[in-house]
Amino acid sequence: MSFSIGIVGLPNVGKSTLFKALTKKKVEIAVFPFTTISPNIGIVSVPDERLEKIAKIANFEKLTKTFIKFIDIAGLVKNAHKGEGLGNQFLSHINECDGILEIVRCFEDPKIEHIEKQIDPQRDIKIVENELIMKDSIVLENAIVSLEKKEKSRERESLKKLTLLKEIKGGLLEEKKISDLNLTEEEKDLIREFQFLTIKPVVYVLNVKGEKEIKIEGLTPSVLLDLKTEEEISEMTPADLRDLNLKSSLDQLILACYNSLDLITFYTICGLKEARAWTLKKGKSVLEAAEKVHSDFKENFIKAEVINWEKLVETGSWNKAKEMGLIQTAGKEYEVKNGEVIEFKI
Repeated sequence: MSFSIGIVGLPNVGKSTLFKALTKKKVEIAVFPFTTISPNIGIVSVPDERLEKIAKIANFEKLTKTFIKFIDIAGLVKNAHKGEGLGNQFLSHINECDGILEIVRCFEDPKIEHIEKQIDPQRDIKIVENELIMKDSIVLENAIVSLEKKEKSRERESLKKLTLLKEIKGGLLEEKKISDLNLTEEEKDLIREFQFLTIKPVVYVLNVKGEKEIKIEGLTPSVLLDLKTEEEISEMTPADLRDLNLKSSLDQLILACYNSLDLITFYTICGLKEARAWTLKKGKSVLEAAEKVHSDFKENFIKAEVINWEKLVETGSWNKAKEMGLIQTAGKEYEVKNGEVIEFKI
């Protein structure tokens, strides 16, 4: 299973430019709205210095990073929830994503018309937020109607859902995102089936030109990028980048997206053949990590041997770390921590 991030925003804010820079794929970019009708999908590896250090200790033949999927979704406009600008179609694409990367245009350019005619980042953020809230309100109303029919049967879980949805409705009416309502993990699980949009984590990209600084209150997490420059950098050779003393800032953005999804990374090493990174939701057990590596591992799991990546790098080898008593034995219920190297015993 791969985790996915939907790139959203108003038309002509830089979504496809960012997607091209991230994935180095050729995509259609134009100065008019709705260039992207069907979403572009790209797989992007997660930057990981830890994996590179692990691989160096034994000169592994292969190094495999973990990755996240980026989906370039067409621009939203006012009343998208009513179908404006093919909005319902685009909102359904966001439905399928685990998180949202919202591009906010902060640059002036007479050649690229803003759909609202003038640059106003805070207004643009509110337009997108309102559309997501309105779409959630429609889904929520339908869910309440359905559950109220079941209420007569007095199903306990249905009643719990109904009570929670009515509480959420109050928040949406106050134009609050569901993510701002401080739901417990149990409550989030209870409403997961409805795939609400405003419960998804959001990372904001403030798309600027040159070295311009801009700060918008309450926008966390956010990354300041010149996406046009990032696109140009993505097309250059390593030699050109060295000559021009240029460096991409996209690693910072990829990590912000990865962290927003509440993910951790664990590692496996296979003889001297491969050092590999794996993605896991924070708080998951070593048994669930085993299933990530191979479905048979979960079924035939006996135990796991675990060590923090830094301790492994410091000692220089798995065998030496074992001799020094640094490797921990873990049972099925053990909670995997970020940066651990694991060997599964089956």
